[in-house]
Amino acid sequence: MSKNILFNYLYRDASNYKSWGEVIFANPDNLTLIEIENRLRKSFDYEMYFIADQINVGILFFEDITDDDHCYHEFYSCEFSENVLSDPLNRTIKLFIEQVEGVSLHGWRLFDPMDREITSILQSLRKQVT
Repeated sequence: MSKNILFNYLYRDASNYKSWGEVIFANPDNLTLIEIENRLRKSFDYEMYFIADQINVGILFFEDITDDDHCYHEFYSCEFSENVLSDPLNRTIKLFIEQVEGVSLHGWRLFDPMDREITSILQSLRKQVT
């Protein structure tokens, strides 16, 4: 039986406050940690930065969006795990890597979290009015 893969990542704002996240993927193809990390790092901006919602992992922004916030999350590490799978899409690590590579190929879509916050507030207000 192959060991699962724990994908560790974080969100770090401009003031260096951190919020940590993880996703556990199945590894039926028995990919090595070196292969996994190499393929991911080649796809991330500067070998570590990615946009969480574009690869379907949880967004780790803090509750209150401020001028310190930006759109990038940061890859930290991968490790073997015996823990229960946690990817809500039930992807294997191989499928996850292929998704990351595909997004990277088309380019990460940058955004300002403050714009998303304002858009979310406006949508909530519109729903209350109608």
